[in-house]
Amino acid sequence: MDFHNDVLTINPATVTEEIVANLRQDVRQTMHRSGAVIGISGGIDSSVVFALCVRAFGPEHILGVMMPEKDSSADSLTLAEKLASQFGVEAVVEDMTNALDGLGCYARRDQAIQRVFPEYDPGTYKARIGIPGSVLETDTLNIFHLTIVAHDGTEKSKRLNLRDYLQIVAASNFKQRSRMTMLYYHAETRNYCVIGTPNKNEHDQGFFVKWGDGGYDIAPIRHLFKTQVYQLADYLDIPDEIRQATPTTDTYSAHSSQEDFFFRLPFQIMDMLWYAKEHGVPAADAAEVMGLSENQVSRAYADFERKNRTTEYLRMPPISYSDRLDNG
Repeated sequence: MDFHNDVLTINPATVTEEIVANLRQDVRQTMHRSGAVIGISGGIDSSVVFALCVRAFGPEHILGVMMPEKDSSADSLTLAEKLASQFGVEAVVEDMTNALDGLGCYARRDQAIQRVFPEYDPGTYKARIGIPGSVLETDTLNIFHLTIVAHDGTEKSKRLNLRDYLQIVAASNFKQRSRMTMLYYHAETRNYCVIGTPNKNEHDQGFFVKWGDGGYDIAPIRHLFKTQVYQLADYLDIPDEIRQATPTTDTYSAHSSQEDFFFRLPFQIMDMLWYAKEHGVPAADAAEVMGLSENQVSRAYADFERKNRTTEYLRMPPISYSDRLDNG
């Protein structure tokens, strides 16, 4: 196929019209709802979905829900408030800290962290998990490390064993799942739909929480690469501060970009390579276009395949035994 540096360029006006038309059809005709609820975090994806819904239904039929908790960056709330104000949409703040405390989110997470770093105290340290190293520079597997950060910026990192990794992730996933519950509360009180915000990279590589940020009625940008989401953001006049911010997880108390936490590639490079792999572009051809080595492209292809394969269960619908019985 013809693979070139502009292969991901879209016509944002046309794409916007298509998504807006589908939103109107799906919300009003298919689901018989009268508007949309969107969780807004100050991130580029939720901001673009928010703006698309405003175009589809008008600001009077949209509710933005901001759901900070004690580990959230203060910038997230500030940016989300700016977004809602710019588009003239009602927005509510639901502080999730007490709910998460009641679920044991922080205590269960901290218990696992303290098995790795006995000196860890949430009042003294911040913490994050991530996958060190760029896919382009190393052929290592996706092995998570835990990092704690002292007030003076001093960091300590250790490789996580499976037990501690699973407990930290499972406890942290309370955040996304409790937020999904809050979104559905607001949607049901208004007869609205919950509109999801994942892009193609997040969905296909498994960068979401099942029944958390992966729980929604409609996913209008799930077919778009991050690069293309930014093209829509420019067209939809998303605030500059949001467009210029580094995409983060905003899950852990210590700052962690999406690249550091999971993807291990800048999204501009990742999108091109993911597209090339999906469309069967040989590694050598992709490398020539992008100024990379064939080995680097092959490593990225293998990483995409590994993530897609190991997270397939996240994309599976519930297994119903009645289907097996009906089919004999």
